[in-house]
Amino acid sequence: MPKPSAPAALRVDLATGLLTGVRQVLSPNYDARPAGVVAELIVIHGISLPPREFGGPWIDRMFSGNLPADAHPFFRDLAQARLSAHAMIRRSGEIVQYVPLHARAWHAGVSQFQGRPGCNDFSIGIELEGVDDVPYEERQYIELTRLIGALLAAYPSLAAQRIVGHCDIAPGRKTDPGPAFDWERLRASLQTAR
Repeated sequence: MPKPSAPAALRVDLATGLLTGVRQVLSPNYDARPAGVVAELIVIHGISLPPREFGGPWIDRMFSGNLPADAHPFFRDLAQARLSAHAMIRRSGEIVQYVPLHARAWHAGVSQFQGRPGCNDFSIGIELEGVDDVPYEERQYIELTRLIGALLAAYPSLAAQRIVGHCDIAPGRKTDPGPAFDWERLRASLQTAR
């Protein structure tokens, strides 16, 4: 039996800010970064919709601005929110892109990194389908490593030392990706991938 081939490396099209070989569900919820500002930070998030449920169309629908308020009680207020992230990695390992990487996604909210406010301006937001207290899947770590590798290769302003959780830039307000996320594992896999 033939051995399965390794997945092709992810690549960023610098002209469009789009990743090659991933599913695109482009969001209307983004705008331009401030003049002269580039991405210098990667922010890891955790998301499930409805809370603690995985799979389904709801995250795509929320980020694309068409989440039906009546589909679940939790969606009532969320349906009007204008949110996005640059990409999400589903529990299956599928990567979905919502916002071009050179644009400003609306993922961080009120936030600051090393005293610098407004992290949306200078960050790339990556959502992992999950919750704070449920271990993330092996496939998610593999794909997260591939995605971060592609980002570091495409954007010299990014560095492996500037990868944080949403909890780090909005402490007291956000807890994701939570204690279930294995930071040591991510750092080790990024070292190995070099």
